[in-house]
Amino acid sequence: MEHQKNNERKPADEFVEKLVKLNRTAKTVKGGRRMSFSALTVVGDKKGRIGYGFGKANDVTEAIRKSIDKAKSNLITLSSKNGTLPHEIVGKYKSSSVLLKPACPGTGIIAGGAVRAVMDAAGITDVISKSLGSSTSVNVVRATFNAVASLMDARAVASNRGKSLNDLWG
Repeated sequence: MEHQKNNERKPADEFVEKLVKLNRTAKTVKGGRRMSFSALTVVGDKKGRIGYGFGKANDVTEAIRKSIDKAKSNLITLSSKNGTLPHEIVGKYKSSSVLLKPACPGTGIIAGGAVRAVMDAAGITDVISKSLGSSTSVNVVRATFNAVASLMDARAVASNRGKSLNDLWG
């Protein structure tokens, strides 16, 4: 009987990790240039839980690891309906704005790099988005998270109004 070794490590919560931006900075010191790296990552379980993190270190792998740890520590839940968003929303952070619109099945994710990474990690399959204002990756991701956090859940709206879900949707 042969003993098989499993070399693949799977995370406990099965998170999808997406690297949005990796930046290299150089500080000039007496002996030359000292390189430093910063990483922006988005993690999600493709079921509506997503988080983002920003990490800095002198090594690329360490910066990515730090950002993934931070992303896993601040997760939020996104409400979705049939693989798309429940309604149109605009998210803002500083001078970045992100417009997110629901789309019919088969449309796909029509979005730029940072917004696409967030939607893909969240498990949203159909959405139309437009990034307005500043295109800085960190601010675009934060604007997207502000939009997602302020999405209204249909069940919560129905219970607040004292109606059933069928009365609300007709």
